[in-house]
Amino acid sequence: MQTIQKVTIFYFSGTGNARRIALWFSEFAEKKGIDCQIQNIASCDFSKISMLIENSLVLIISPTHGFNFPKITLDFIRRFPNGKNRVVLMNTRAGMKIGSYVTPGLTGIALLLSSLILKSKGYHIVGQIPFDMPSNWLSLHPALNEKTVKYLHKVNYERAERHSQKIFSGENDFIAYRDLIQDILISPIALAYYLVGRFIIAKSFYASLHCNACFSCIRQCPVQAIQKIQERPYWTFRCESCIRCMNNCPQRAIDTSHGFIVIVSILSSAIFSYFLQKLPLFIEKSLPLRWLISTAIFMVVLWLLYHAQHYLLRYRVFAKFISHISLTFYSFWGRYKSIPDDQWKK
Repeated sequence: MQTIQKVTIFYFSGTGNARRIALWFSEFAEKKGIDCQIQNIASCDFSKISMLIENSLVLIISPTHGFNFPKITLDFIRRFPNGKNRVVLMNTRAGMKIGSYVTPGLTGIALLLSSLILKSKGYHIVGQIPFDMPSNWLSLHPALNEKTVKYLHKVNYERAERHSQKIFSGENDFIAYRDLIQDILISPIALAYYLVGRFIIAKSFYASLHCNACFSCIRQCPVQAIQKIQERPYWTFRCESCIRCMNNCPQRAIDTSHGFIVIVSILSSAIFSYFLQKLPLFIEKSLPLRWLISTAIFMVVLWLLYHAQHYLLRYRVFAKFISHISLTFYSFWGRYKSIPDDQWKK
């Protein structure tokens, strides 16, 4: 087994789950007297990476979005310089709690795809480790309660410590292989999300009538996906749906427009049904072509109506209507941020 003397950790994080894992591994490395550096992928200087990782065990930690790493993480891995370092890949995924049991999330192709890319660059993959941190996808479900969040932090901290003992001793750790079958089975969903789904999610966010135009969302966005248009935040297709803006907004003014997505779905479906009657028979009978056409119609309708919604949100009556058909607008839905260790260690 190889003795580990230096560790370099790269992470991307929206609400802080992946950052929390990075901090824990840094803590465990320092306890062993291992030199450790942490780098945020969103602000990493590529010209210095080769120097940073020299003679280092490399850890890459990121959340999974749609059963894959988000585009910012994949782009980082694709641009990573060639090397021969040992690399451990980790992901945070949607953990829940039933009694004392932590329900595991799904990793999908995140670790497999990234491993293939890094192997092609000469790296030695020595670990793939998922962590079931608190699920934070508030577009789909309410925020978990405080007790559950604290419990999941405690469980994952203990898991991180066990895995750190193993990889810092020079051992391989491929616990992610336990979920290999289901991860492969959901790979088509991961591909669909990367090609289409993430763009739909990006256009579901908006600033409600509570927005006071402080634009902290624009300043904090890790991928500069939010623009100021007509003195209001506007989400572009570059959005990674990391939810940082929604959870950090001081006015709690950023919401997911569930009603808007329903309206877009109904209208685009009606338009597609109309055009389907006009299309040649060979297209009507081809499922791939039908999917491409229906997807194209949906994305065009989504883009046009999002522009219209952004304009109409200046008017209070319309802003109130949009807010009241957005589940995240209601106080019971809540918000989520990873908590500091001193909160769950009490």
